[in-house]
Parts: sequence; C-alpha cells; structure tokens
Amino acid sequence: MRTKISKKELIAEEYYDNYGVLKDIVDEDIDLSLGEMLRKDIVSGKRKRILKNISIKIDPLYLQSIKKIATLKGIPYQTLVRQWLTENIRKELRIA
Repeated sequence: MRTKISKKELIAEEYYDNYGVLKDIVDEDIDLSLGEMLRKDIVSGKRKRILKNISIKIDPLYLQSIKKIATLKGIPYQTLVRQWLTENIRKELRIA
C-alpha cells in the first residue's frame, strides 16, 4: 500500500527531478563523462561480465509486471532487467 505524499515532498521530488541533487551537494562543476575507450567497450559489449549485486526500491506492481513479461519471454526477470538496462545505457552512450 502506498502512503500519501505530502505537498512538501511532492515539491521536493519535482525539484530534484528537474534540477538534480549534485548542485546542492557540490559547488564546483562535475564531469561525469566516460573515457572514450570505456564508452566504446560498453557500446560494443566487450566489457568483462563481472556482476555485482545491487538493491533498488521498485513499486511492487512494476516488479510483478516485470516478472510476468520475463515469464512470457521465458527468461529470468533479473536477466530481463539487465537486458533493458544494457539497451538503454548503449542508447544513451551513442547519443552522447
């Protein structure tokens, strides 16, 4: 069950969605670009496959939907999420 979001929380959420959080933490500019070789390796899929566990919070209905889609495709849901992340990361890096 989702709790009701206060007006103050909604304003903060909209602010950080639009302006990010780094400007509030650090005064100087931050360069978040990847090295050209690393970018090419990621786009081409040549990076070594060493997996690392992470934790994310996700709406339970989204998770249920992801599991359903993965079942229909006949693959584990974590593999499906990794595929989606990989596709979008490659797409973003080609644009940059």
